[in-house]
Formats: sequence, structure tokens, C-alpha cells
Amino acid sequence: MIQMKTSPAARAGRMGARQIYEALRDQIMARVYGIDGWLPSSRALAGEMGVARSTVTVAYEQLAAEGFIETRHGARPRVARAVVERERTRVASRPSARKVRLSAFGERLLRDPPRWTEPPRGLVANFRYGELAPSDFPVRAWKKAVTAAMARKPERLAYDDPCGALRLRTALQGYLWRSRSVRCEVDQIIVVNGSQQGLDICARLLLDAGDRFVMEDPGYQMARHTFAATGAETMPIPVDADGLETARLDGIEARLAYVTPSHQYPLGGVLPIGRRHQLLTWARTNDAYVIEDDYDSEYRYDTKPIPPLHALAGGDNVIYLGTVSKTLSPNLRIGYLVVPAGLRTLFAAAKQIMDRHTPLIEQDALALMLESGAYDSHIRRVRRRNAERQRALLDALRRRFGDRVRIEGTAAGLHIVAWFDDLPQKREDALIKAAHAKGVGVHPVSALFVGPRRPRKTVGLVMGYSALETAQIERGCRLLAQAVAELD
Repeated sequence: MIQMKTSPAARAGRMGARQIYEALRDQIMARVYGIDGWLPSSRALAGEMGVARSTVTVAYEQLAAEGFIETRHGARPRVARAVVERERTRVASRPSARKVRLSAFGERLLRDPPRWTEPPRGLVANFRYGELAPSDFPVRAWKKAVTAAMARKPERLAYDDPCGALRLRTALQGYLWRSRSVRCEVDQIIVVNGSQQGLDICARLLLDAGDRFVMEDPGYQMARHTFAATGAETMPIPVDADGLETARLDGIEARLAYVTPSHQYPLGGVLPIGRRHQLLTWARTNDAYVIEDDYDSEYRYDTKPIPPLHALAGGDNVIYLGTVSKTLSPNLRIGYLVVPAGLRTLFAAAKQIMDRHTPLIEQDALALMLESGAYDSHIRRVRRRNAERQRALLDALRRRFGDRVRIEGTAAGLHIVAWFDDLPQKREDALIKAAHAKGVGVHPVSALFVGPRRPRKTVGLVMGYSALETAQIERGCRLLAQAVAELD
């Protein structure tokens, strides 16, 4: 039901054209309908509001006359882009009437909020990391699994286990053992709404204001924001070609360390076995936890997988974090934690307080894919496709730039880092703008650093390729080369 803002008189009986016009106008101005948002058809809205279709038509004609909507014969009305953008600018520039009292958590978020920007439209190629190609999604297998999950008549409609559906956790237990050598009990697995919720639970349960946590530098900024929002202090530790420089942990006291040892984000190093043991020793000595984010371990091209930290430590001080955001879709919001047995009850309680549990139909569908082998088949297929995309990107960069570009992080994952050693970092903004003007989205490594240390003084780009087809990759690199040439 569309919520209409109306006067008491209008609510008492049928709404007139004026009331419908005012209600829709207010909702458009309040951005209930976004840019290019579709409004209901006149027939649908008339039926919903219990008025004649001609009444709605009059309201729509007035909105169109004033420039709020755009109409076309045979199509639903849509919000005029200029109206929403003008209102967004006006609201953003309007000073707040009063200072809102916030919690300490809110104040910290206000000072250091995570940034989200809507991806620009119309680019030839956007080398943005974290996006997947829609053509890679296993539509048929997922539809079959969802249909089967929905066909199962539930014993009851009620809240379920906050840890997740037993069927999915059992399937994940087998998958983690065969794919990553992670041994755990089913009760140690907590199904969460994406890896981000997993990080949030860890932050709430393991950190207090004034505590310290270790972060790779450069590293994953959403993890840093999550931990820092508790009031804890970031301890950035540099990374090199082999990942976290664990020797620098000597003398550092912290409550937890967040690491991406199988494919360091963003530089791509794989933490050697010696450093892994050194990190685990540090955690035991400091009674700290290591959060092992195994975010893209399914994609390995040139190296064999090294056993995860969880397998080496027996899980005592390691919280293992996985997700299907890089294999199926980030839209699904399904991830999982493998927690030490002693923390299982605590993590379950935190999950229950947050949102009761992750949606069950999606959990059942994923369990069915894991049980049938469809998930493993899908992984093999997209691994081949992303290996092809990576080869296309590497070939295009080398062909267009030759020795001018140095590439890191090719052994695994869905992105590489390209260093332009003849472009000083002060030209970074100019390069990004020049590339964007040509229809290419590029994203700098510099935004991922935490501390003041900048080991390289040249432009580095994190280049994701998993959302692009090979032709887009080739054209994007050609246009990027033109942008670089214009800076010379």
C-alpha cells in the first residue's frame, strides 16, 4: 500500500485530485521516490486509493506541468531527475536547526563516517572492486534452489535459531573442510548478513573504547571503520609483498588483529607459513583474537592454497570469516563466522539481539546448492571466467603501458594493483578525473592507507575486473592510456 500524506478531511473519505497531487509531490520532495523512480500507473493507483482513474490522471497532469514527473504515452510516470537533484542540493546546504544529541558511538561515526558513493552511470568500464558480472550469477541453479526451498512446507512460522539454519550450517561445515581444510563443529558456525555484520558482531563483543586493534596498512577500510566506531584505537601495521609484516607486532598490545592472509587486501600478498605462526604466537601471548577474513579464497590462479590460520591454530584464537558476496552476489547478504567453541553462545546472543536471524529461504537455497554440488560447479565456472578476465587485464595493461606499469596481487582474487611509477602521487586526482572524463572508473590505493606511512610516492590503482567483460577491459585500458598520456 502506498503511504499517502493527507489531511484528516481527505482521510475521512475519498481523496480528490488535489490531495493525491500534494501527497505525491511531498513524497517526491522527500525522496521517497529516487532519481528516475517509477510511480504507479494511473490505473493501479486509482484502484489502490479507491478513486476514479480520471482523478489520478488530473493529479499526474499537474505534477507533470510543474516539472515533478515525466510522462510518456503507454508508460508509467517517472520522477524528473532535475527535481530530485535540486532538492538534494537544497537539503544538503540547509543548516541544521539544532544540534542533535548523539551517543559516543554516533559522535565517532559523525567524525569518521564510512563513505559510500553511488557508482556513476554510463562508464565504458568501471574497475571498481567488489562488483560481480550479472552474467556470472547462476540464475537457473539459484531459481531451482529457491523454488525447492519455498516448496518445503514449514512446521511453523516462527523465529529460528539465531546461529542460522542447521541445514546450511551442516552444509557449510562440509564445504569449509573440503575447500579450505577448516575443521569445526556445526555449532561453531554463525550465519550472518554478509561479512560486514560478522565484523560488527566481533567489534561489539571484543572491543571497548580505549582498546587497540591491529590493522593491515593499507587495508580494508570498512573493517577499520567498524572497529574504530567502538572507540578503539587503530594500530596500523605495514604490509609488504608477503602480507602483514608480523615482526612489527613485537611489543604491541591489542585486543584483536584483522588480517586477510590468503590474499591481502589490497596489495595481494599471501602470508607465508612462518609469518602465520608468528601472528598466532603473538595472539596467544597477548590473549588476543585474530579475525581471518577469507573474503575471496575461492579464486586462486598461480598458487596452491596455504592452510588458513584457523586450520593452523585449531581455532582457539582465530575467528574465521567467509562470505558468498564474491561468489554468488553481494546482494544476497549471506556470510558466516567460525568462532571458538567458548564464544558460540555469546555470538549467538549478539546475533539474536541484532536481527533475530538471517532470512531462512535464502539460507535453505544456499544449503541446497551446497548439498547438490551446484555451488561447487558454479565456483569452478566463475573461477575460469575471472582467470580469463585477469589475463585480459594484464595483457591490456602491458600492451598499453609496457614498463611504465608494475602489477601486484595476481596470484588470486578479483583485483590487481597497478603502480604507475613515473606518475608522482600528486598527479593522482588529475589522473582519476581524466580517466573519468573518458568513461573509465579507476580507484586509488592511497585511500586504503591508515597510518602516515606511504612506502610508495607514485600513483597506484586498485583495479577490479570481475564485473567486466574482456572487451570492456580492453577498451577501458585503451582509454586509461589516453588519460595517462594527457598528463605527460
